[in-house]
Amino acid sequence: MMNLRTTTPVSKSLALKWGVAILAVIIVATVSFMWVNRPVSADQYDDKIRALQAEMSRFQAEANRLNAEATTLGNALAQITNEKNALQAQVDLSQSQYDQLVINIADTEKQIAENQDALGSTLASLYVDDDISPIEMIASSKDISEFLNKQEYRNSIKKELSGTINRVQDLKTQLTTQKAEVESVLATQKTARDTLVAKENEQANLLAQTQNNEAAYQGLIQASAAQIAQARATQAALSQKTVSTGGFNLLQSGLLPAYVTDEDYGMWNNSNCPMVYTYMSSKGSNGNGGDNRGYGCRQCASYVAWKIKQEKGYWPSWGNASNFGSKGSSTSPKAGTVAVLYDGGPGHVAWVETDPYISNTGKLKGKSVIQISQYNFNYGSGYGMYSLMEVSVGFFDTYRQL
Repeated sequence: MMNLRTTTPVSKSLALKWGVAILAVIIVATVSFMWVNRPVSADQYDDKIRALQAEMSRFQAEANRLNAEATTLGNALAQITNEKNALQAQVDLSQSQYDQLVINIADTEKQIAENQDALGSTLASLYVDDDISPIEMIASSKDISEFLNKQEYRNSIKKELSGTINRVQDLKTQLTTQKAEVESVLATQKTARDTLVAKENEQANLLAQTQNNEAAYQGLIQASAAQIAQARATQAALSQKTVSTGGFNLLQSGLLPAYVTDEDYGMWNNSNCPMVYTYMSSKGSNGNGGDNRGYGCRQCASYVAWKIKQEKGYWPSWGNASNFGSKGSSTSPKAGTVAVLYDGGPGHVAWVETDPYISNTGKLKGKSVIQISQYNFNYGSGYGMYSLMEVSVGFFDTYRQL
């Protein structure tokens, strides 16, 4: 005859364990519900983030408005100030998003630790302790129906516990991923701080040239009136294209070290090649805003010419951006081509980094896009800066095959 370690006590033991397990499920489910509602310490950042987003948009809108008005020293200085404020709001926004995620992650880790303590003995009983075998369960049951009920109950508790634990772990993984993403944003925002320094240099340079005198400023403006008008027309064309093609997704921005420190090309920085009148580069390697190859330093044509040298091994001498789109041009983009926008003036040019694909994020989600790299596109942090972005395949007028 088989000797059983326990008979009816097994049933009581199981009942106790199931009771503890049910309580544990309720605890974990409640904790999960609490996470969905999120802790007050993290929620306090929501209003701040919304306020910073509105502030950043307001400053940039004001800078754009001033840009469209009459060219005066006061407007120029005010425009730079608003661009500086928009940059600072962008930095503050990323910092707030990062701080919020840090709090969420710490809260989730605390929840996991507390639940590990609460569930430790229950999990050990359900997953490790094999003392209660199916045969013992049968022996302690009045009939097969009671045994099946016990077995089903036990399995359902296991499934619920396992699912809840997995959900908490998934939340931790999700938050960790989000933290990594925001850390990446913060790294990008370092370039925003660099841009902020460039804007401060630009403002200081303008004041030094004019001694804060309107007449002196107008003298500078008259000397460059045609160039300023062309630059404004190009930026207006870019703005119109942005609206008509659904916008853009900004992927990277700031200063591109490889480009601005190329000894054969410029060795530019925020001090020796600042942007003036918000469009045009000054100083530069030739003292007049130019690079070593006949283009304006930190301008779109200069960057693409440099990119062609990196990718194809030769320096083109094609003049304004609009001249880049001639031989071998097509309306179909592909990686390694030159994207050109005509506007009746100098135009805008960029380097195509990818073949077309369907975007899965941002304003262009679900649309056919390409990635382009460029300089001097006003993406919200001022002019004379690098940007990598997704744009619609119809953003540019032509694509030059090299």
